Amino acid sequence: MKKIPLDIVALSHSVPQSQNFAVVLGEQDGIRRLPIVIGSFEAQAIAVAMERMNPNRPLTHDLFKNTLETFNISLKEVIINNLLDGIFYARLVCLKDGELIDIDSRTSDALALAVRFKCPIFTYEFILDAAGVVIDENEEAATVEPEAKKSKPSKKGSLSTYSVEDLSQLLDEVLAEENYERAAEIRDELNRRKDKS
Repeated sequence: MKKIPLDIVALSHSVPQSQNFAVVLGEQDGIRRLPIVIGSFEAQAIAVAMERMNPNRPLTHDLFKNTLETFNISLKEVIINNLLDGIFYARLVCLKDGELIDIDSRTSDALALAVRFKCPIFTYEFILDAAGVVIDENEEAATVEPEAKKSKPSKKGSLSTYSVEDLSQLLDEVLAEENYERAAEIRDELNRRKDKS
């Protein structure tokens, strides 16, 4: 079966299941999107890696990556290989001593690892046919804006009132507390100020 390459194009709240998130995968050479509902922990794990945040202690997916690398196992690719009763299935294709090894994985975990290993993500045509959607560019910009850019500052005060030095200190504090949503807000505010200067 021909593998279709995908990229992670967005993370957003899942409207039907407000406690969950959706990771949206986009076809590299096409216009279809593959939305997959994931839990908040897995969404956070993907966001942390995509935003290149460095938590003080390794998250579970970082630990797994470090373990694989310690034993000279690399993640070659992730394949979303099945869809049964609305549940996506994935495989980690690993390489050790020249031998390919397939490992069954939850799709959300596989994506969190793919971001960390910077490895390609694939699926098959029958999965895109069954669960893929076509979103025009204007609609996509409105509905799948990354969560970090949509979230509001917490009640601790508007980030615009903080100095750059205070924001840097606050960023360190929230990373130590593993509050990655707030960290993303602070990072975005710091980036906005850099763009203005």
